[in-house]
Amino acid sequence: MNWIILIIGGLFEVGFTTCLGKAKTSSGTEMYLWYVGFIISLFVSMALLMKASQSLPLGTAYAVWTGIGAVGTALMGIFFFKEPAEFWRIFFIFTLIVSIIGLKAVSPHE
Repeated sequence: MNWIILIIGGLFEVGFTTCLGKAKTSSGTEMYLWYVGFIISLFVSMALLMKASQSLPLGTAYAVWTGIGAVGTALMGIFFFKEPAEFWRIFFIFTLIVSIIGLKAVSPHE
């Protein structure tokens, strides 16, 4: 169950970085709403990381959480913020995904 909590926390990390990107391109009330989304997503993400790390190895939990955030944020950048999708960028995103799966595979089970 804590792996699921950790994955959800990583997805909220993608949420708070996406909110930052959207706030950067917004103005007025819309910008402030994106910042509110950032704060909420940040709080939820950190709370879920804290919960998951109570029973998962901290180093592994943090690496997986950060990896999910990094991969998700890079993909959001490509799909929604028109960032380049060059071969090497996709290659290294793929290596991050493989590394996250590897860390989960070699970690002690609950």
